[in-house]
Amino acid sequence: MKAKELRNLSPEELKKKEMELRRELFNLRFQLAKGELQNVRRIRTVKKDIARILTVATEIEKKKN
Repeated sequence: MKAKELRNLSPEELKKKEMELRRELFNLRFQLAKGELQNVRRIRTVKKDIARILTVATEIEKKKN
């Protein structure tokens, strides 16, 4: 997910997307622990996407003030 795409979303949509990714990360970690995870790199990608969302949300919040 690109930062440009995220900047077009509203704060509510960003929060929703963040929660979806956190759930996915939880499930990926669970699969990893059980030995069922096929694509281990997906964990890294999801973590970076969460960080990107939080960064964009902070930028949006700072612009408001």
